[in-house]
Parts: sequence; structure tokens; C-alpha cells
Amino acid sequence: MTQSRIAIIGAGLGGTAAACLLQRAGHRVRLYEQAPAFLRLGAGIHLGPNVMKVMRRIGCEDALIRMGSHPDCWISRDWQSGEELSRIPLGAFALKHYGATYLTVHRGDFHAQMTAALDPGTVAFGKRLEHIEDTGDDVRLTFADGTVDTADIVIGADGLKSRVRDHLLGAERPRYTGHTAHRAVFPASRVGAEALDLFTKWWSDQRQMMVYYLTSARDELFCVAILPQDEWPHEQSVVPGSREELCEHFADAHPTLRKLVEATQEVGKWALFERDPLPLWNGGRLVLLGDACHPMKPHMAQGAAMAIEDAAMLTRCLDETGVNDYTAAFELYEANRAERASKVQRVSHNNTWLRSNEDPAWVFAYDVFNEPLSGTRVTALA
Repeated sequence: MTQSRIAIIGAGLGGTAAACLLQRAGHRVRLYEQAPAFLRLGAGIHLGPNVMKVMRRIGCEDALIRMGSHPDCWISRDWQSGEELSRIPLGAFALKHYGATYLTVHRGDFHAQMTAALDPGTVAFGKRLEHIEDTGDDVRLTFADGTVDTADIVIGADGLKSRVRDHLLGAERPRYTGHTAHRAVFPASRVGAEALDLFTKWWSDQRQMMVYYLTSARDELFCVAILPQDEWPHEQSVVPGSREELCEHFADAHPTLRKLVEATQEVGKWALFERDPLPLWNGGRLVLLGDACHPMKPHMAQGAAMAIEDAAMLTRCLDETGVNDYTAAFELYEANRAERASKVQRVSHNNTWLRSNEDPAWVFAYDVFNEPLSGTRVTALA
């Protein structure tokens, strides 16, 4: 039997996770990325126990544990007084109660670990998708460089401005949230000798700042401030920010928070967009995952986690039904992901996550490989 060809559009975290997992399940995968190469982009990321269980399957867990920072708690503080609003145990507690560790790491370092787990030659760079044609027998993909490729199924992991989503549902601009994210990575030495929490979220009514280490050596810090901005006048979603703008927003903040802001160097400024839950995640031989179908605000630090969970569930459902019955697989996948992803979207939008001492087990204890499958199950063909 000829091995089915699976094309993944977008080699971000969700697309790369899907490629890793599908290859480990024995599938033939090609991963198309519009960028000319991967770069160590200046951002941090949280890897909760729900994500680390997926990394265990991919084979990255041990390396990530060695390189990342392991906060013992998620601490929320008032942005002016420094008063502790909540303290959510992580560290050894997470390992015992949620089945894996919780760590923070540089996004580029995390992505590099997954990329290294791919079979050589999996990624095709410089492939900006221009046109999709689902012929019924296969999918024809036309790229901006003039090349054409075909696949039996196509996974749209191409983010907020997904061409695969536009093909399925029609072009529609995402909704600007009225907030921007200002991100900075810098040497921890710039803060001086002051002892810092391993992770803190500072809260005000209109502004928040997350601060955490990116390495086990605690020599690199990441700050992300979520700030109000009525309009986004730029064509691109990312523009240069500035330390001066951050300092202005946090001029009345707690001395520790002001010191952190003043220690930043290069600052990037991202517009935050979101969409309402989509009416469908698939059509014909096409299926969506991650930001292509459920972009969300970053307030839960679970956006990438949802994409990675999607990748694992989609792989599981394709194995359940067999790739030839992709329609059943896609329906099973959506039936087992839409409710959870939509709930995380909603909680992220409301921006209440862990501001008080709540139980995060519904997020962190989730194991995508062992959750009972709901919806129609089809026995895979021999």
C-alpha cells in the first residue's frame, strides 16, 4: 500500500509538534515554512505539564528539563504594592499531581529541540502558500516561488493569518483586542543582585507584566507586558517597541517592577488579535490546528500548549481511523478538541487565570494521550 502524504503548512510550534508525532507514528510528512530559516526569536514560553507529556513522546523532555528554569510557584502580585494575590504550587507538586514538570524556556530553544527531532529533510523553507486546490483525490499546493506540490491531506498550522483557514471559511480579518504585548529578553545580570521570584505575574486593572527566567542557570530573563492601545495603525503585526514606552506605563509601579522594566534592552511590540470559535475546523482533505483555528490572548500562557495538544490529538485520531478515512479522523479530532480549546480561549480572553488561588488541574493534569475519546470511533484499516 502506498504511504499517504501529509503536508503541514507552517513550521511553528504546533506544526513542528505535529510533524514529529506523525513521523513517530509512521506517516510520511512534509513541513512547509515560509521563512528562509529558523531564528532564535526573542520570546519566552511556559511549558506546563500538559505540554511536557507531549514532549515525552517526541523525545525532548529530558533536554528541556536540563535547559529550562523550573519555577516552584506561579506567583501573582499587585503591580504597585507588591502584595501577593495568589501562589500556585508548581515544581515537585506539579510532577507529583500533574504527571510532569512545569518549566519556562526561550521559545527559540524549545523550537530547536523539536526541530532536531524531525527526520532530516522534513522542512521545506521559503514556501509561502499562495493557492490550494482540493481535487477530491488529493490537494494541490501552489507556493509563491512557483513550485507546486501535492498531498493526500493538508494540516493548516499557519497561524493567525492562515491561508488554509481562508480557503475553508473565506478571508476574514482577525479582531484586534485593543492590547499590545511588549516583549524583551535580556541578561539577568542587568537587574543586579536582587533576588527575584522564578516566575511572577504583576497585575493592575489595565496592565500586566509576566517576568521569568529562561535558563536553568538563571542568566537570562524574559519580560512581557500587556498594555492597552486603542488602535493598531500598522500593516504588520510586530513593530519595534521601546524601553521608554514601558517605563512610562510602569512609572508608578512597585520598585522591583520598575527596576525590571529599566533593565530591558531591545523591546518588540506585538498586536494581540483573536477570533470567535470557528464553525468548523476541517473540510474535505484539509484540517486546522493551533492559532489557525483558535487564536487567543496570551493571559493563560497556553496558546502554544493548545496547538501542541491539537497536534497530539490529531495524530491520535488519524491512527484511530486510519489516514484513508481522514473525514472520520478530522471529525473525531474536532469532537475531542473544540470544547477544551474554546474554554481556554474564553478564560484567556477574560484574563482571570490564577489571579486568585484556584485549582489549575483542569489545564495542567490533562493528558492528551490518555483522555477517553468522545464521538464516533472507527477501527483503523489493517
